[in-house]
Amino acid sequence: MDTPLFRPGGATRRDLIKTAAGAGLVAVAGPLARPRPAHAAKKTLKILQWSHFVPAYDKWFNTQYTKEWGDKNDTDVVVDNINLGLIPSRAAAEVSAQRGHDLVMFLSPPSVYEQQVVDMKEVYDECAKKHGTPIDLAVKSTYNPKTKKYFAFSDSYVPDPINYRSDLWDDIGMKPDSWDDIRVGGKKIKDKTGIPVGVGLSAELDTAMAMRAIMYSFGSHEQDAEGNLTINSPATLEALKFVAALFKETETPEVLAWDPSSNNRQILAGRSSLVLNAISVTRAAENDKMPIHEKIALAKAAKGPVRRIGLEHVMDCYVIWKFSENIDGAKKFLVDYIDNFKQGFMASEFYNFPCFAKTVPDLAQVISKDAKAVPPNKYAVLSDVLDWATNVGYPGYSNAAIDETFNTWVINTMFAKAATGADTPENALKAAETAMKAIWAKWRDRNLI
Repeated sequence: MDTPLFRPGGATRRDLIKTAAGAGLVAVAGPLARPRPAHAAKKTLKILQWSHFVPAYDKWFNTQYTKEWGDKNDTDVVVDNINLGLIPSRAAAEVSAQRGHDLVMFLSPPSVYEQQVVDMKEVYDECAKKHGTPIDLAVKSTYNPKTKKYFAFSDSYVPDPINYRSDLWDDIGMKPDSWDDIRVGGKKIKDKTGIPVGVGLSAELDTAMAMRAIMYSFGSHEQDAEGNLTINSPATLEALKFVAALFKETETPEVLAWDPSSNNRQILAGRSSLVLNAISVTRAAENDKMPIHEKIALAKAAKGPVRRIGLEHVMDCYVIWKFSENIDGAKKFLVDYIDNFKQGFMASEFYNFPCFAKTVPDLAQVISKDAKAVPPNKYAVLSDVLDWATNVGYPGYSNAAIDETFNTWVINTMFAKAATGADTPENALKAAETAMKAIWAKWRDRNLI
């Protein structure tokens, strides 16, 4: 059930995070209250999502799939693609106005909007009837065990392997199999060639995923399986000290100002020996016929002192606003999309992996031999990705406190302070814990965690 309502505030996601509660029911004169025409008119379905890093996907989705679906369902489908960094503020503005798109796709779990969105249980149930249960990663990213609500629906996730220059790493006789290998080998390469490691330390999505990958591999977590705050631990302190060494020994200060595409650009320009990224790196090089693509290899998430683990690079999470003007159409679109998911997987050139595994039953076989890749089995390393990929908020669920921490860059800031010497690792950790305690208390008061 919804908690008490609030008066919608400003137009940024941060503003909405501060006051998010049940604004979807406030605007009684808004879209839900408008009478519909007595005669049947052609329906409209409005979708907001990012401009995909693999352009072939948007071409397929926008000009082929949605047009065919619209013709079959007497619906004009309008797709608005925007830069991924603009999605949070655009979503916040729509909630504030109580008007906007019918479907909005986030790239990380949008848990703070739980009271603004339609429960997706019906969509999950319908897809499960046809395609079996969704993967645990999808459930952990879109379900709140406290409220028993699916606040989003995940069709796909994006693996986050290590992209590395095989020529540079072969030259020093090492592989980036563990985080210690990355620190030691990265330093050797930088000392020899001047080419640094490229792991971000800024207020952006890729940094947020990379820092959590390091934390989790060191046995550090924001929370435990029950959702209790656990950031202040010896394991977190060790992870902070490791990143400080990694930055000092293998990187350059430019990573402090990176955006989500910086690591792509750096390694494709020959200016990074290693990055954590999706296969958009290698696909861009292949599609643009850049010779460097033959030198970029892929590896599983790196091992830490406790485990080999990584995050998904992005987690596709669709929401349907309560104020959507076509809720039924939006639900049907998602169900039908899962029926046709293999088309999307192929159009994304293996970028979008299925949350319903049976929709691409031959995935391992398909990715084991690719016409563009050098070598042809380059992408086979992703066949066991679910053995080493996890959700934001591991080992718990991606709840509202995790979402706010993620999108206000608390973890990113903690690591950047320690890495640059702006604060000691101990003080950076204490500051992060203080901020996170306030976040956890707020969402507990709202009965969402």
